[in-house]
Amino acid sequence: RYPPSKTKQNKKKIMSSNKRKEVDIMKLMMSSFEVSIPDETQRHDFYVKFPGPAETPYHGGVWKVHVLLPNEYPYKSPSIGFMNRIFHPNIDERSGSVCLDVINQTWSPMFDLVNIFESFLPQLLRYPNPADPLNGEAAALHMDNLEKYNSRIRDHVAKYASSDIHLAEDGDRKISSETITTVATDRHSDPDNDAKQDSNGVNAEGDDDVDDGASDVSNMSDL
Repeated sequence: RYPPSKTKQNKKKIMSSNKRKEVDIMKLMMSSFEVSIPDETQRHDFYVKFPGPAETPYHGGVWKVHVLLPNEYPYKSPSIGFMNRIFHPNIDERSGSVCLDVINQTWSPMFDLVNIFESFLPQLLRYPNPADPLNGEAAALHMDNLEKYNSRIRDHVAKYASSDIHLAEDGDRKISSETITTVATDRHSDPDNDAKQDSNGVNAEGDDDVDDGASDVSNMSDL
């Protein structure tokens, strides 16, 4: 008996990945988060309404977050971008993309989309990593003057994240995998670039089969 061909193995992995995507999207839509999928033929590309976590300067703000699932999901992480502006060391204020290295350090196929919005993003906002910034000004303020840092966050919330968020809008800026790859490469090749870059997906190893669901991850404080 011959072993399965590489083509059959790849096909099995793609089918398993697609099934996992659908399961995770449905779990997210059944959660407390509002989700909008502008094009049902492109279900890997959607938006989520994300409230700022309690007991942080982001509390009271609401952000429209763009999510793009790569073909290799969940072995590669989603690309995540804030559509309205946010002041944070690991989020590019111009593009809204989340720091590549932050995602690299935390993502695994055990995560699902609900984990991202219930745990990953709230922990990222609570515990930034100013040592690897995409926003140099925010990183410097966080290290030098925490009171001014929190004040700048509240100013941004009042100016950019206090009005009602409409998920389904034309003309939205979107994350593209091509742009992500190009900008991430440029960021690491140019030490003088002050981190105005996009985020990239994460290469996470896994087996050919993907579980239908993902385990909840309760401890994410090591961002």
